[in-house]
Amino acid sequence: MRLGWVMLALVPLTGGCVSTVWNVATAPVRAGAQVIDWTTTSQSEADRNYGRKMRKKEAREGREMRKEDARRRRERDDD
Repeated sequence: MRLGWVMLALVPLTGGCVSTVWNVATAPVRAGAQVIDWTTTSQSEADRNYGRKMRKKEAREGREMRKEDARRRRERDDD
Protein backbone atom coordinates (compact mmCIF):
# COMPACT_ATOMS: atom_id res chain seq x y z
CA MET A 1 0.00 0.00 0.00
CA ARG A 2 2.79 2.33 0.88
CA LEU A 3 4.39 1.75 -2.54
CA GLY A 4 1.12 2.79 -4.20
CA TRP A 5 1.12 6.14 -2.41
CA VAL A 6 4.75 6.75 -3.29
CA MET A 7 4.05 6.00 -6.95
CA LEU A 8 0.99 8.23 -6.86
CA ALA A 9 3.08 11.04 -5.33
CA LEU A 10 5.74 10.69 -8.06
CA VAL A 11 3.29 11.00 -10.98
CA PRO A 12 3.23 14.85 -10.98
CA LEU A 13 7.03 14.90 -11.00
CA THR A 14 7.24 12.83 -14.18
CA GLY A 15 5.31 15.39 -16.24
CA GLY A 16 8.46 17.38 -16.93
CA CYS A 17 10.36 14.25 -17.86
CA VAL A 18 7.69 13.18 -20.34
CA SER A 19 7.71 16.52 -22.10
CA THR A 20 11.51 16.54 -22.23
CA VAL A 21 11.56 13.04 -23.70
CA TRP A 22 8.93 14.12 -26.22
CA ASN A 23 10.96 17.19 -27.23
CA VAL A 24 14.13 15.13 -27.62
CA ALA A 25 12.33 12.49 -29.67
CA THR A 26 10.73 15.00 -32.05
CA ALA A 27 13.80 17.26 -32.43
CA PRO A 28 15.21 15.43 -35.50
CA VAL A 29 11.86 15.67 -37.28
CA ARG A 30 11.57 19.40 -36.53
CA ALA A 31 15.18 19.98 -37.61
CA GLY A 32 14.60 18.12 -40.88
CA ALA A 33 11.47 20.13 -41.59
CA GLN A 34 13.38 23.38 -40.96
CA VAL A 35 16.14 22.34 -43.38
CA ILE A 36 13.57 21.55 -46.06
CA ASP A 37 11.90 24.91 -45.45
CA TRP A 38 15.24 26.71 -45.85
CA THR A 39 16.13 24.88 -49.07
CA THR A 40 12.82 25.20 -50.89
CA THR A 41 11.05 28.28 -52.19
CA SER A 42 7.32 28.56 -51.81
CA GLN A 43 5.19 29.99 -54.59
CA SER A 44 4.57 33.20 -52.65
CA GLU A 45 8.32 33.64 -52.10
CA ALA A 46 8.97 33.03 -55.79
CA ASP A 47 6.30 35.57 -56.75
CA ARG A 48 7.71 38.14 -54.33
CA ASN A 49 11.25 37.62 -55.64
CA TYR A 50 10.08 37.89 -59.25
CA GLY A 51 8.19 41.10 -58.50
CA ARG A 52 11.23 42.60 -56.79
CA LYS A 53 13.42 41.64 -59.75
CA MET A 54 10.98 43.21 -62.23
CA ARG A 55 10.69 46.44 -60.21
CA LYS A 56 14.48 46.78 -60.12
CA LYS A 57 14.67 46.13 -63.86
CA GLU A 58 11.97 48.72 -64.60
CA ALA A 59 13.70 51.27 -62.36
CA ARG A 60 17.01 50.68 -64.13
CA GLU A 61 15.36 51.02 -67.54
CA GLY A 62 13.63 54.23 -66.41
CA ARG A 63 16.94 55.74 -65.30
CA GLU A 64 18.56 54.78 -68.61
CA MET A 65 15.68 56.34 -70.57
CA ARG A 66 15.92 59.60 -68.58
CA LYS A 67 19.65 59.75 -69.21
CA GLU A 68 19.12 59.12 -72.91
CA ASP A 69 16.43 61.84 -73.08
CA ALA A 70 18.71 64.30 -71.31
CA ARG A 71 21.55 63.44 -73.71
CA ARG A 72 19.27 63.99 -76.72
CA ARG A 73 18.10 67.37 -75.34
CA ARG A 74 21.69 68.48 -74.82
CA GLU A 75 22.62 67.47 -78.37
CA ARG A 76 19.55 69.25 -79.77
CA ASP A 77 20.31 72.42 -77.72
CA ASP A 78 23.96 72.36 -78.86
CA ASP A 79 22.94 72.43 -82.53
